[in-house]
Amino acid sequence: MKLSLFSDYSLRVLMYAALKGAPFQLDEVTDAYTISRHHLGKVVNRLARLGYLDTQRGRGGGIRLSLDPASIRIGQLLRKTEDQPVFVECFDPAANRCPVAGSCRLKGFLAEAILDFYRSLDRHSLKDLVEGPHLEAMRLTLLGSTPSPAIGEVHPGESPPP
Repeated sequence: MKLSLFSDYSLRVLMYAALKGAPFQLDEVTDAYTISRHHLGKVVNRLARLGYLDTQRGRGGGIRLSLDPASIRIGQLLRKTEDQPVFVECFDPAANRCPVAGSCRLKGFLAEAILDFYRSLDRHSLKDLVEGPHLEAMRLTLLGSTPSPAIGEVHPGESPPP
């Protein structure tokens, strides 16, 4: 099984949005991932139509995440962005020419495996992708900086405020 580039880019855009935590321009994402602006424009448009992103044109506009990262389930997102539902010929009644399709158990086994794949990914959220020990490295790589610490937060090697 292979995810489409559209799904891959959708995950990348949403990860960028979650890491950024503020409105951003499309060119920022194209620069961060070195992906075609044209392709990412289609991805952002679709993610906005699906309700994952808010987009605003003009001065002060930009792209931002419209949902809490914890509420975005990876499996659910991929179901909406994958355009390859036919895994094998017998999954498509219009194109199926397999002579044993009516008695073969393979279709059922494969359907179960695909369902398990999505269910497994449903246990994970966008938040899971952008938190943890790798968070600062991802921010530095994609955004070029790390956010300043929150008020009262102390980073390793720093002294607490007086």
